[in-house]
Amino acid sequence: MSMAKTSKPKYFAYLRKSSEDKEKQALSIPAQKAKLSEMFADLDIEFIEEERSAFIPYNRPKFADMLIRMRSGERNGLLAWHPDRLSRNEVDASAITYTLRTGEISDLKFATYHFENNSPEGIWMLQMALSQSQYESAKKGRDVKRGLEQKAKMGVYPAPAPLGYKNDKFEERGKKRIYTDTERLPLLRKMVDLMLTGDYTPPRILEIATNDWGLRAASGKKISRSNAYNLFTRPFYYGEFEYPVGSGLWYQGTHEPLMTREEFDRIQFLLGRRSNPRPKGKREITFRGPIRCGECNALITGEEKWKKLANGGVAHYTYYHCTKRKDPNCSQKAIEEQELQKQIVEELSKLEIPPEFTTWAVARLKDMNAKEITDREQMFGNQRREYDACLKKIDNLIDMRSNSEIDEHEFRSRKEVLLAEKDRLWSFLKDTDKRVENWLEIAERGFNFAEKAPIVFSKANTDKNLGVKKEIFSALGSDYKLTNGKLSISLDNLLFPIRNMAEEARAVSARLEPENQLGNTKDIGEIYSKNPSLLRD
Repeated sequence: MSMAKTSKPKYFAYLRKSSEDKEKQALSIPAQKAKLSEMFADLDIEFIEEERSAFIPYNRPKFADMLIRMRSGERNGLLAWHPDRLSRNEVDASAITYTLRTGEISDLKFATYHFENNSPEGIWMLQMALSQSQYESAKKGRDVKRGLEQKAKMGVYPAPAPLGYKNDKFEERGKKRIYTDTERLPLLRKMVDLMLTGDYTPPRILEIATNDWGLRAASGKKISRSNAYNLFTRPFYYGEFEYPVGSGLWYQGTHEPLMTREEFDRIQFLLGRRSNPRPKGKREITFRGPIRCGECNALITGEEKWKKLANGGVAHYTYYHCTKRKDPNCSQKAIEEQELQKQIVEELSKLEIPPEFTTWAVARLKDMNAKEITDREQMFGNQRREYDACLKKIDNLIDMRSNSEIDEHEFRSRKEVLLAEKDRLWSFLKDTDKRVENWLEIAERGFNFAEKAPIVFSKANTDKNLGVKKEIFSALGSDYKLTNGKLSISLDNLLFPIRNMAEEARAVSARLEPENQLGNTKDIGEIYSKNPSLLRD
């Protein structure tokens, strides 16, 4: 029995470091361990390490297991760097003081705080220290929340910047902003452009960006598929954000948007996303999604109607009308789907071009490209020299700082400018080599679309293939508006000049139709080449 009373106490040393911002100044776990080992070198210590927040109760499994082991008598002493390492909430604080009062903790020591273990005054002082830790955490949390809300009201996204943007690390607290990542944002915009064509899926676009363009995250790792989908579905990229998430509070950001709201809505349409779950068994509304009201700019929705006929049959109609969510008094009336589709077919017919014109136009573009190769190589050489000169400026700037020729403030400001210039030049270098070939690929796809889309749309209508009709409609352009029953579309940048040429190309083909049937494609090409209307566009 006397041996038990005189046996040397065994201690747990609880080491904790949270990743929360408010605890960034806390000593690291290895540093705490080294200090406690040095101060209490003569004690029998088992170290318990945990990287969890102590602000929320029941959040630390290792801490809870340690108390259970102490109550079982496995060890009866406890060490910590400071009381706030043990607790920052009332529940865990009371567990510590109660275990100390009942004797299950016979000795409690801190490296930076002293109190009397066994006196009521000592336990009271410990309770005060633990309460102070809880108060400081709660106050800091409240202040941080208030600061983040104020930041959101100012239009600054109060969270880590998503792909394509960077957080300002150098501006003083309260004035930090989100700014563009000049290396990655241009590549993300190219991904958006591919998505808007309607010809690519997000995984395919990610594959092109990763393998052909060399897109990587700031860490150097490849972009994940979930990040690619975030690019196409996150409102931040058209300039708005919700904070806190799920609160319904939306703010207009001060950051440079990657796309317009119209482009974002069109992408949601292409992805098949809807704000509300689609009822099962309900027919797909073909043209619902990209069209907006020309009067109030609210979305145009589709609604099905059935009418019982006198002969006992049932007629089915689909009407498109303004949702009136932006203006309940909007005066725009509904339009029946057949009338809307008639206007779409009319728009497609304006684009239609003969197959031989497509062959001639693509061949001419390739010929023009061959003549521009020398100019392109010269441009690449100029950009390479500019890039190398920028690198030399950065090296010289570092030398000037190391020789104390400039102070730290001037070094940082000038370095920031040079790094931005370096990133800009590098993006040009990477883009130049493939730019023309990519443009030719897009141009050829545009001519093929103009030639075949009217026929494919008509066949899809006969076959009731709603997916193909929707895909062709969405590929026409952007800024779809319905005003007084008339549909207007801002044609794609490539389709607009094709439409200007289409009527003349059809006229030439019609005049030579008998010869065309005989296969005089070369003669037709020569006529196209001499036509000033076609050469101008």
